[in-house]
Amino acid sequence: MPHTTLPETPLSETPLPAPPGESTRFTDHLWDVTADLRRAIDGLEFLRRLGDGTLPVESFRTYIEQDGLYLEGYAKALALLASRAPDPVDGAFWATSAATAVTVEKSLHADLLGDPRLGDAPTTLEHSPACLGYVSYLTATAATDSYAVGAAAALPCFWIYAEVGRTLAASAREVLAADPDHPYARWVTTYDAEDFQVSAARAREVVDAAARDTGPDERARMTRAFVVALRYELLFWDTALHTTPWPAA
Repeated sequence: MPHTTLPETPLSETPLPAPPGESTRFTDHLWDVTADLRRAIDGLEFLRRLGDGTLPVESFRTYIEQDGLYLEGYAKALALLASRAPDPVDGAFWATSAATAVTVEKSLHADLLGDPRLGDAPTTLEHSPACLGYVSYLTATAATDSYAVGAAAALPCFWIYAEVGRTLAASAREVLAADPDHPYARWVTTYDAEDFQVSAARAREVVDAAARDTGPDERARMTRAFVVALRYELLFWDTALHTTPWPAA
């Protein structure tokens, strides 16, 4: 079970979003209905200790290993969205993001895992329950639900990471000032970097555009998909520190 308790509002009780107007954004609605989940993420011990430099090294290594596995699945989900996007410009955004996840971010993970301060790699590596659940949900949604719903499910990885990265960069300044080569520093600076923040903002625009072309039922499914993905974001981080091993075979 996760160390952090998830907010218990049933998905069926999620407020239905109003049609996006000229002065409103569908993604603002998504942000509003997930306020409790976002507060739970902000309060995670994992993120607090990552920011202040007190996270156990083995927990950071676990996180980076699982994030590498996650990125492989996430890239497939983004590639599916690229192939289904009705707008070629939006399709190019998803395709570029998929390529970045496979090349740039995976390279960063490999460099981090090569740091001797993180210890030796395990002999075998498999998805944690949270990681497998998350990537399975994203790829299944991108492949079997509508394009708009798949895009909404993919958004939290952009948006929440951008917000967390900005917060961690601020909280980790003292740690980085004392040790610029701190093993967690490169992760923090990656997600606070301007290019990632720009990508997160662009992902919001793409989801807003998808919402404008849908009806109320599909927007409700988009909202549910965003909520589920955000729940997985919380579980993914929390179980890096408070692990939930698979039952013995």
